[in-house]
Amino acid sequence: MILLGSTGSVGRQTLDVVAALSRGFPAVLAAGTNDRLMEEQARRFRPKLVCLEDEAAGRRLKTALADMSVAVRSGAESIVEAAAYPGADTVLNALSGVRGLRPTLAALDAGKKLLLANKESLVCGGSLVMKRAKRGIIPVDSEHSAVFQCLGGRGTDSVKKVVLTASGGAFRGFSRKQLEGVTPEVALRHPTWTMGPKITVDSATLLNKGFELIEAMALFGLPFEKVGVVLHPESIIHSLVEYTDGAVLAQLANPDMRLPIQYALTCPDRMPSPVAPLDLAKLGTLTFAEPDRDAFRCLTLAERAAKAGGNMGAALCGAGEAAVESFLAGKTGFLGIEERIERALIRIPFIAEPTISDILDTVELSRQTLL
Repeated sequence: MILLGSTGSVGRQTLDVVAALSRGFPAVLAAGTNDRLMEEQARRFRPKLVCLEDEAAGRRLKTALADMSVAVRSGAESIVEAAAYPGADTVLNALSGVRGLRPTLAALDAGKKLLLANKESLVCGGSLVMKRAKRGIIPVDSEHSAVFQCLGGRGTDSVKKVVLTASGGAFRGFSRKQLEGVTPEVALRHPTWTMGPKITVDSATLLNKGFELIEAMALFGLPFEKVGVVLHPESIIHSLVEYTDGAVLAQLANPDMRLPIQYALTCPDRMPSPVAPLDLAKLGTLTFAEPDRDAFRCLTLAERAAKAGGNMGAALCGAGEAAVESFLAGKTGFLGIEERIERALIRIPFIAEPTISDILDTVELSRQTLL
């Protein structure tokens, strides 16, 4: 396996799962800037190649691993090349952000089996990605893994609707007035999941659920009208599939990313996992509600981008990345995130059938010119 994003939250949990399964170790580890953790991972799993996007971190890593017979590469292109490494047939892309798109395309073009945790690949370039996915894509996100499991290998002709569940993030139930003064420290306290800072803030704004809606449309070939969102604070039901005969199938489990990661690695087989078993009697109650689109406008903006298609997903991603960076740095307020995204969706020129260059240009434009 080639693991992209090995030092991030999903990457670290993937390595835990791989070690527990004892099914061989990754041939390639790739990540962004964390050379210290990458050194630890390289010494533990002994891959043939390690890559870091950051050049300076890559130089430090090369020095640190001089006593090992592992190739060390660095730079953005090294991550793209790692995705097509000939010594492995499976790629798990757990990179964060738009930078995961080119490695996704490289993996597919090289004929790899792709396990995808990088949602921006599909939000930005869904049509380009799915055209190249000759072997299909196995989703790693808990919501899309749940849909994948509920479909059971069947197509979507008999599907009436896919319903993605959302915890509601750190500010579920807040009014817009309450949201005005929230801080990054509070936004990063997700009530049920442990994730990286970007996706945790995106969960707090409900932008992440908008991303997942667009991702589901691309992955499963569904129109906008067939994908919905419901709040489910307990995060026990990870998604539901409603069929035309009225039956609704759901996948339930305790909120632990190791389960969808393991299923992506082993499907269609199921194996024992370290995830705590679900005790429904102890849990007692499962609750659901409609999202408050008036208070959390990022979901509405993402739905607008989903309906428009074209390069609007790329505008959504680029503006969202820049806005969250600004919020975490204390340069803008929480509601400033949605304001910046809305400006991008209004000002970025629409391209109905974008190329990879159009997508990357749209991302850069939405990041750099809409301050």
